[in-house]
Amino acid sequence: MILHRRKLLTAGAGLAGTALLGGCDRFAGTETGRRTLKVGEDANLFVQRLLMSPATLAREYPAAMISPWFKPNGTIDPPDRDFRALAAKKFSEFKLTIDGLVQKPLSLSLADLRALPGRTQVTRHDCVEGWSCIGQWSGVPLAELLTRAGLKPQARYAVFHCADTLEYAGGGLEGGDGASLWRPEHPGSVRDGYIQLAAAEDWGGAPTATDAPKDDWGQGAPEPEAPEDKRTPIRYYESIDLFDAFNPQTILAYDLNGKPLPVSNGAPLRLRVERQLGYKQAKYVMRVELVESLSGFGQGGGGYWEDRGYEWYAGI
Repeated sequence: MILHRRKLLTAGAGLAGTALLGGCDRFAGTETGRRTLKVGEDANLFVQRLLMSPATLAREYPAAMISPWFKPNGTIDPPDRDFRALAAKKFSEFKLTIDGLVQKPLSLSLADLRALPGRTQVTRHDCVEGWSCIGQWSGVPLAELLTRAGLKPQARYAVFHCADTLEYAGGGLEGGDGASLWRPEHPGSVRDGYIQLAAAEDWGGAPTATDAPKDDWGQGAPEPEAPEDKRTPIRYYESIDLFDAFNPQTILAYDLNGKPLPVSNGAPLRLRVERQLGYKQAKYVMRVELVESLSGFGQGGGGYWEDRGYEWYAGI
């Protein structure tokens, strides 16, 4: 009997969970636990790569199955000064940078990206928090961009640098008048914290004089006028290897459900790497850097949440 790939992986994960996670909080906090969990992650990656080719696609759905509302995850309206200035002008001055281990660094506007060969796909977003949504994403394949930039032989990973600050070095995401979003403990806590700040109408950002276009959360991104924050931001970042980078469904999306991507869902660009969980789908992508090793970024885990114990390879 041939097992469906997802059923096989689910069964394997269930067996591993039964064997290892019966006191997982205490176990995972030990050095032995961390090493064991890393072995499990490596096994997941091995099985996924064994069962898939670089061109294997995640399931795509008919348009009739698109969710009526695509739930935002993580940050929903970055308070970062530079991002708010870009959003206030509808990202007309945005430039995506592609650099690092490439032959020809690129700097591309949204208009430039829209002029390149694109791809539209209807796929399911599976969040680590346990919910899913189906959406139609349109964007430029990452493979198209990397081919145009030309990879150097030592390039192994693509690192996505994002605009949203989740905390500051030495403390939480602190706003004015005492408002703060403390260091996030899990992906859902980011969104919950931002909703609380929105409800209080205190984002801790700079004073503003103009209103920016609103997205589907009703939050604007007005251009700031206050002096630039001098604290050291810890911004979201993610990474994938070239195996996933060249998959046809790995795109930098600029549209969601036929309309420009809302800020709450990651405008101006959001990574879609459809064979992995939602926290890998980096939002607010500003730069793609090609590197040989992930050791020089964050704490070396390959992503903001990976630095805090999540799996680097989150295959589904």
